[in-house]
Amino acid sequence: MTFIQKYMKGDRVIWIIAIIISVYSLLAVYSSAGQLAFRYKGGNTEYYLIQRFFMLAMGIALMFVAHRVKYTMFSKLSVIGLLIAIPLLLVTLIMGSNVNGASRWLAIPGVTSSFQTSDLAKIVLLIYVARTLAKKQEVIKDFKEGFLPLVIPVVLVCGLILPANFSTAALLFANCLVLMFIGRCSLKHISGLVGTAVSGFMLLILLSYAFPKLLPRLDTWKARIETFAGVKDKEAVVVEKTSTEALNEDYQVKYSKMAMAKGGLFGTGPANNLTKYSLPQSYSDFIFAMIIGEYGFILGGIVVILAYLILMYRAIRIAQKSEFAFATFLALGLCFSLVLQALVNMCVAVNILPVTGQPLPMVSMGGTSTLFTGLTLGIILSVSRTLIKNDESATAESDH
Repeated sequence: MTFIQKYMKGDRVIWIIAIIISVYSLLAVYSSAGQLAFRYKGGNTEYYLIQRFFMLAMGIALMFVAHRVKYTMFSKLSVIGLLIAIPLLLVTLIMGSNVNGASRWLAIPGVTSSFQTSDLAKIVLLIYVARTLAKKQEVIKDFKEGFLPLVIPVVLVCGLILPANFSTAALLFANCLVLMFIGRCSLKHISGLVGTAVSGFMLLILLSYAFPKLLPRLDTWKARIETFAGVKDKEAVVVEKTSTEALNEDYQVKYSKMAMAKGGLFGTGPANNLTKYSLPQSYSDFIFAMIIGEYGFILGGIVVILAYLILMYRAIRIAQKSEFAFATFLALGLCFSLVLQALVNMCVAVNILPVTGQPLPMVSMGGTSTLFTGLTLGIILSVSRTLIKNDESATAESDH
């Protein structure tokens, strides 16, 4: 029995997908981080290669550990996690590290690193929603007994993420709505929640004109939408904003398109697409453009897209085989969150959506994003490992 057969349990396809996208990440980050290397490390690109390899190794290690834990344990941990995540989000909002008007990171005491608290909050909330849906199935149509216990933490977490990170809050809210729909919540209640959320957000926008600190990123969101929709002249938008913000909007989209155009069907080859030196976030938010640029639409774009779609398909298969509601909701909710985030990132790169700042899961350079993506995949694998173990036990019993 090989090491893989002995220790790497669960859905083997998911393991393969995780390895494939990790390899793409390692190659793309190493190629694209040249601008960072020349700016901060005297041209030492190997520094970022080693750094990325270390983070991917940590993500895979976390994935391995999580898949060995019985998935029901995460149900219990989600309650504790929610009690930790909500105060952390509040602290981040008040005194987190501020970049471009967004307080998204908390410094880790004793080290020079920081982590994005919304990444923790996302996975904890989705597990909690899956847990509550499973426990409340008999009264799920009842507003007070079934729906309200779901709504309160969703609104609280998304509301705390919103001021600094609209896209993350919106995607998390959408993920929760999908889970509620799958979990047979009343469409009347879901519609009411959506209407209330939209009305509340509109009211918050109106109040922010009188109290700008309520939504410090409002001008940035407005400029992104106007630039994307062509409502305002793009050059005027750039003039209105700081140079850093300008680089993160229209400028990046322009060079993202250039990188993909140069790549064509078969790419320029590894490290040969020089557009990376003009694209500030080529190693992060726009890494999909660089993958297409260097490996082409066929070996780069299609492979990455298929990897996430196959991942979603495998999660659906896991959910179909499961006899337990929590396992079904958990696998679907967590996987959908990764795939939706990936699709949004790729749509931004090809200018189908406005700039959001969402990383490509397990591919973009980043710390907490990679670790929590590994944890998410590990939990999905934990569900599939339990199902496979049960199937093997049932087969063994039938043989006797």
